[in-house]
Amino acid sequence: MSNTQDRIPLKARKVSFSWDDTPLHWVPGDPFTTHTINVLHLLLPAGERWFVHVYKQVLPYIRDERLREDVIGFIGQEAMHSQAHDEVLPHLREQGLDPTPYTAQVDWLFEKLLGDRTLPPGRARRWWLMERVAIIAAIEHYTAFLGDWVLNAEELDRRGADPTMLDLLRWHGAEEVEHRSVAFDLFMHVDGDYRRRVRTWATAFAALVFLWQRGARFFMANDPTLVDGRATFKDFYVRGRRGTLPATGDMLRSIPRYLSRAYHPSQEGSTEQAVAYLASSPAALAAETAQESAKGAA
Repeated sequence: MSNTQDRIPLKARKVSFSWDDTPLHWVPGDPFTTHTINVLHLLLPAGERWFVHVYKQVLPYIRDERLREDVIGFIGQEAMHSQAHDEVLPHLREQGLDPTPYTAQVDWLFEKLLGDRTLPPGRARRWWLMERVAIIAAIEHYTAFLGDWVLNAEELDRRGADPTMLDLLRWHGAEEVEHRSVAFDLFMHVDGDYRRRVRTWATAFAALVFLWQRGARFFMANDPTLVDGRATFKDFYVRGRRGTLPATGDMLRSIPRYLSRAYHPSQEGSTEQAVAYLASSPAALAAETAQESAKGAA
């Protein structure tokens, strides 16, 4: 394993959020930014359930006890992320945006296309498991990138973004930064083939771009308050320049970093910043208080 100097034990924080006061356009006056970020709620529940499913299968291949502890902590955090974003979907339906047509396609992608296959034991079955472990490492590069971005996206605060939604995004983003090395360390531990890393990065990047633009277009076209709502790359680029979405240039510059043979996720983001946010997040603090109360009552 590489670079463990800022390693901290990973734990799942059992957060909960109330969406009663969150408006449809939770970035005031900016439905495009709102819906582009809302795509997270469509992708992550199925995607992170898939992460958990794959990692439970790879546990027997782990020979390093510290890495095993990290993977188990990662599994707990990802399961909680999936649940938290899933709970936003009823709120979207109440606002007149039924995401079912889109989420059905996402479920098919993770459960069928990337799901378990009937393969003979041995090399073929291991190959498919390693492919998925490598895909997760590539995806986690971008979730850490997004986590670092949202922790520093002060423009969202300046524009009056809904504080509950910001707390969900920053709690999740902070945990992505906190565990940003686990998926890559696991891939390097069980396989580490550079050609596989490059190939699966290309697969993951293409899939994320396709799914994200498709999701943004879905939301904009079905938003009941918009007439002829559209989502274009220019919209994304302009919001990136403003700071309400990640800058296109920053995203492109993250590609050669991941593909460098010297890459390690510890070079991305700040554990100190992530931990500081988690120590102040309203949802994380409430979860900790509830946990302590439960211990005291036991």
